Amino acid sequence: MCYLPGTMGAQWKHKGREANSKAKAKLISKAAKELLMAAKGGADASTNPRLRIAVEYAKKVNMTRDTLERLIKKGAGLLDETITYELVTYEGFGPHQVPIIVECLTENRTRTAANVRQLFRHGQIAATGAISWDFDRLGAIDAVGPAGMDPETAAIEAGAQDLEPGDDGVTHFYTAPHDLDTVRKALEAAGWKLESAALVWRAKNPVTVAPEHRHSVDEFLAEMDEDDDVQTLFVGIK
Repeated sequence: MCYLPGTMGAQWKHKGREANSKAKAKLISKAAKELLMAAKGGADASTNPRLRIAVEYAKKVNMTRDTLERLIKKGAGLLDETITYELVTYEGFGPHQVPIIVECLTENRTRTAANVRQLFRHGQIAATGAISWDFDRLGAIDAVGPAGMDPETAAIEAGAQDLEPGDDGVTHFYTAPHDLDTVRKALEAAGWKLESAALVWRAKNPVTVAPEHRHSVDEFLAEMDEDDDVQTLFVGIK
């Protein structure tokens, strides 16, 4: 797994994350938090697009069915036990002025704020809006098409706004945020195999980092990604 280039979708993914049990536990933890948040909009995935996407991701990281169902019920308020998470977003620069948006899911804002400030010690945390003005909020779908399928035709027919080629036959499709689920369904109906679907921040003007500085950026992002409250990192880098 790698950087998705800033012009292609700015979510940063930890290289080799699936390689060990600790990393897998982190993925399941992130999936669990997203299920809890998504289920606030209702426990029925057929009428709750965010929950439907969260369920698909949870299955992809091999969450057990019992755990998945319990988390949905908990998030929807159908069980006595409750945990309330909220989405908190931070903005700043990493090493070499790489712009970063950090999305956290937390039940303790004070703890998370302190941790994120510490994580930005080798960069610079910024005020709300100081970075995000130079990003677009979009729906993003990664999918692999049937043999011979033209991605541009698929994008037009599904209602996607934009697309770009990725690695290993994956195409990145971009949508307006409110069209994410509609485009996802249309691509699936046309035979595309979905790898992921989510709302992202996409850099308008991604920066170029010299090869000799790339390692320090990777280390910075990997350390931030290890924090339990950090859900997603969006990075404006080519």
